[in-house]
Amino acid sequence: MNQVLLSAKIIERKALRYTPAGLPALDLMLEHESEVSENQQTRKVKLEVKAVALGEIAHRLTRLDSGETFGFAGFLGAPRNGRGVLLHITALNDIV
Repeated sequence: MNQVLLSAKIIERKALRYTPAGLPALDLMLEHESEVSENQQTRKVKLEVKAVALGEIAHRLTRLDSGETFGFAGFLGAPRNGRGVLLHITALNDIV
């Protein structure tokens, strides 16, 4: 299974573009910060992840404020250059 739920802030948002098939696409950089428990130890986690949204969700993301934390759902894939990971955003979730 390839499913990701992540609370994160939008720290970079590129201009809305369109794929060759005519779908709206939005490239983003997200930043996540949290504390998690690992092996009965508290660990601080801070990371940045590249993300992309296609279709209606791309339009919704253009209207969100940068710097606020949102819940993102999606899956991981490889970027075009094949290095690292790319979060494909498929939905916005309420943060609990």
